[in-house]
Amino acid sequence: MSIRFDSVTVAYDGNVVLDSLDLTVAPGEVMALLGPSGSGKTTALRAVAGFVRPASGRVLLGGRDVTDLPPHRRGIGMVVQQYALFPHLRVEDNVAFGLRARRTPRAEIRERVAEALEMTGMAAYARRYPRELSGGQQQRVAIARALAVRPAVLLLDEPLSALDARLRSGMLAELARLHRELPDVSILYVTHDQMEALTLADRIAVMDKARLRACGTPRELYRAPADEFTASFVGNANLLPVTVTASGAALGDARLTVDTAGAAAGARATLCVRPHLVGLGDGPNRLTGTVREIQWRGSTHRLHVDVAGHAVMADLPELRDPPAHGAEIALHFAPEDAVLLAAGVSGDER
Repeated sequence: MSIRFDSVTVAYDGNVVLDSLDLTVAPGEVMALLGPSGSGKTTALRAVAGFVRPASGRVLLGGRDVTDLPPHRRGIGMVVQQYALFPHLRVEDNVAFGLRARRTPRAEIRERVAEALEMTGMAAYARRYPRELSGGQQQRVAIARALAVRPAVLLLDEPLSALDARLRSGMLAELARLHRELPDVSILYVTHDQMEALTLADRIAVMDKARLRACGTPRELYRAPADEFTASFVGNANLLPVTVTASGAALGDARLTVDTAGAAAGARATLCVRPHLVGLGDGPNRLTGTVREIQWRGSTHRLHVDVAGHAVMADLPELRDPPAHGAEIALHFAPEDAVLLAAGVSGDER
């Protein structure tokens, strides 16, 4: 079932928290709403759920206007970051709660609860109470409860934020598996974690200050960001202020060969280069600078280098003999690995 925001605006006491959102989630698509706290992403999710009423605009599910429908009549499932399990109910009763509220026949409830627990790997824990489960297991129960009602739309509000890194990685894999098993369910996934969005989503909607900044596939937004905010929020990025020249761009004394199509010579712009595409030593688009910080990350080293007064990050395979702090080194990047972002790009919805 599709989800459509038609110029949806939400305001509290005159303060706009979601501003004219136009966005469509295709049937069966995973759309991540990515942005910092206060960007409007959770408000958008709550508008779909029916927990907030838009000041203007419409919310449509499968082409049907549900703006004025109460939550229980929208046919959605929702998982929140703190699980919201009933502590006095066993796992199977938590999962059955929504079905009982819908007055589902008892035999069908048993069947659907068993199906949802099996799908989430929690069948063996049906008789336990939430306090007897780990955080990851409680999150699985919350997902099972949402799936038990067989929703056409699944809303996930930062469902992994309370988990540690190892559990988060495992749950990401489980959510990806669940989506493969439920290809017709549309998922709206709210997160501030770039890796979750890049890993799980078919498309990402980048939000900031109540507005949609950009929307596209993870690869599109990572390789060709629309603006500086998107570049910095979807993965790590070196954002270097340059001057456009007849043959490329200039950063201090360095002359760089990059694609400047559409930019006039002499214009100020920002060059985006991802840290893992920056190499050590001589090569095309050579930059020289001073090592300010070295971070060992197991399989990689991250170098922070001062280049003409600008910080440049380089993520390199683990170095057997990393440069010393304060050393003068050369970095380089391929022309095709840089994206020119024009100065003054607003980043509003495109």
